[in-house]
Amino acid sequence: MFDIQEIRSQFTILNRQVNGKPLVYLDNAATSQKPDSVLEVWNQYYTELNANVHRGIHTLSQLATEEMELSRRKIQKFVNAKHDFEVIFTKGTTEGLNLIAYILTQKLKKDDEIIISYLEHHSNIVPWQLLCERTGAKLRVIPIDENGILQLDFLDQYLSEKTKVVSVNQVSNALGIVNPVEEIIAKTRKNSNAYIVIDGAQSAPHFAIDVQKLDCDFFVFSGHKMYAPMGTGILYGKQGILESLPPFHGGGEMIATCSFEGTTYATLPFKYEAGTPNVGGNIALGAAVDFIEKIGHENIQRHENALLEYAQRQLSEIENIKIYGEKAKRTGVVSFNLEGTGISSDVGMILDKMGIAVRTGHHCTQPIMDFFNIAGTVRASFAVYNTFQEIDLLVEGVKKAQKMLS
Repeated sequence: MFDIQEIRSQFTILNRQVNGKPLVYLDNAATSQKPDSVLEVWNQYYTELNANVHRGIHTLSQLATEEMELSRRKIQKFVNAKHDFEVIFTKGTTEGLNLIAYILTQKLKKDDEIIISYLEHHSNIVPWQLLCERTGAKLRVIPIDENGILQLDFLDQYLSEKTKVVSVNQVSNALGIVNPVEEIIAKTRKNSNAYIVIDGAQSAPHFAIDVQKLDCDFFVFSGHKMYAPMGTGILYGKQGILESLPPFHGGGEMIATCSFEGTTYATLPFKYEAGTPNVGGNIALGAAVDFIEKIGHENIQRHENALLEYAQRQLSEIENIKIYGEKAKRTGVVSFNLEGTGISSDVGMILDKMGIAVRTGHHCTQPIMDFFNIAGTVRASFAVYNTFQEIDLLVEGVKKAQKMLS
């Protein structure tokens, strides 16, 4: 049974006040709050198990290694990877995307093409631009329409033997639009031999992921957006592809043998995990997976979709409000502006005085903002612990901001 009050009771931070008001936290697309169970696991590592992993024969090292590898297996199941060694621990989505773009350098040459979409976070734009600079490849961008929906006819036009990479997000962080990645993958497989990269930073917290069913080559996401500590993330890659590509960072852990004459590399996953990892964070990421699976993906998705539908309905009744992407399939996000009231940050500051945390600005998606000819939006984003009463407070706050700024 889905019990919202029981879920909220697991997040101590939700009991605090901000500016004398109860906290209403609606900035989950930036980072989610962390349940006590995750924080307890993180704290337990540092108070009872603190040791480096994979390197020591002493008891603490062995126990820490067992816990981190258990977390890897939990994440393998979470995304339905075929093997646990296809799950690489990273610092987050940004590092995962940069890793992929770097190790693919040798696979591209001048005039090859990389396809991304207009809906990408800067983290899924800049690494590919850097790859183009290194190789002479060209970047092609799938456009959007006035509703923020990808125009896949252009993907059909772009795909060719020159296409070496297709990288798109599953959910837009700025607009919450759910992209048809299954269709994108199918079109890509039919018309090219490109590597397929899926940015799952905004999808992993909200619905079930199955990388084998998707048949993507790489899938990346961040822990801190799905109730885990910051500085944690996952890169999934198909075994054969990861084995065929070079390492990203060099150092300890990623070697099989090292001499001044030459070095051989460790097997997966350690080939891509150079240096001391974020052991406590990685173990806590497994605890975040436990938290999500205990509630259930269907329950989370049902609740968050209901919140989104309610928020859009209530906000749309406000005069002169513009909601972006409202006709597209979305999850977890409502992004809007009050027309004629100045910049989005003004609205955000007024809401903050009421204890309501939202994100304002361009959300690291400046091309989207340029498309709509705006500087930014007010973005309210939801998690499993948010309530309809909090949305009522948001709507009340937006109305107050409108009166103050008009």
